[in-house]
Amino acid sequence: MMRLAFVGLCLCLRLAVGQAQEALRPEVGKPLLAAQELIKAQKYKEALVKVRDAEAVPNKSAHESYMVERMRIAAASGAGDAELAAKSFEALKASGRLPAAEQLRMLESLAGAFYRAKDYARTITWGKRYLAEGGPNAQIRTLVIQSQYLAGDFAGAAKELVVEVQADDKAGRVTPEDRLTLLLNAAQRANDASGQWLAMERLVAHYPKPAYWSDMLARLQRKPGFSDRLALDTYRLMLATGSMRNANDYMEMAQLAVQAGLPGEGQRVVDKGFAAGVLGTGTPAEADRHRRLKELVAKRAAEEKQGLAAREAQAASARGGDEFSSTSAFQRPSSASRRRALR
Repeated sequence: MMRLAFVGLCLCLRLAVGQAQEALRPEVGKPLLAAQELIKAQKYKEALVKVRDAEAVPNKSAHESYMVERMRIAAASGAGDAELAAKSFEALKASGRLPAAEQLRMLESLAGAFYRAKDYARTITWGKRYLAEGGPNAQIRTLVIQSQYLAGDFAGAAKELVVEVQADDKAGRVTPEDRLTLLLNAAQRANDASGQWLAMERLVAHYPKPAYWSDMLARLQRKPGFSDRLALDTYRLMLATGSMRNANDYMEMAQLAVQAGLPGEGQRVVDKGFAAGVLGTGTPAEADRHRRLKELVAKRAAEEKQGLAAREAQAASARGGDEFSSTSAFQRPSSASRRRALR
């Protein structure tokens, strides 16, 4: 509110009788000057009383009425009366005397005033009006989107944020993290799956926190049509990004690895779970389950190593036999050769 009061006061500093571009009658100028001094002292309600005194003067000229409204918008804004300030703005705009640059400054301030008053519907109205008239302050767009969200228009907020993210992508900018999380929340509440995925993809790309990875991969697993064949790969991503959530994640990944014929990988997963203090804890029954899984994957991994060693030995033996046979065949002359040699 103080910003709009300051704007209005700046617009009224030429108010002194004899210094204004057009003359003000003393009965109008005197209470307005008094109102100006009260605004400087931050006595806004008293200033509004003086503005009403000036307004009550009959037969005011267009210029006098214009100056009354300029003073009123400053006093009303300082007093926290955004609605009265908005009415004064409409009167000023209708007069045709308010410069375009000053209109934008007032629209900007009114949007902020209504937001601080938690009047989100009017924040949206005045903020969009400011943007439609070419206002350059990006913070007003933020106020509009936040007001849509707070007013329960989640679909509208998500739509605006998607446009913002796409514009950032096109310009090669990284969308701020708070904007992406706001998009994620708005899209969730609006049941907008595409908006959720857009937000999550940008969050893990630009702000790869374990919590974001965990959220995205959990969503991936719940996605319709998700293939169970990809479950182990999903857990690998979770492990690599530090987004394993609990003991069940480590146990499930280890079991999937064993089922896939990769007990060594399963053993490494279990070992990491124990090292992280996630496995081997909890209730006695839970700790016992973890211990039994550890023993199982260790046994399977050992069996795999033994089987691999046996297969390697067998392969080496087979290669050795082949070499001997080849050498013997090469060194031993054929029967025909021997017969030719005897002739």
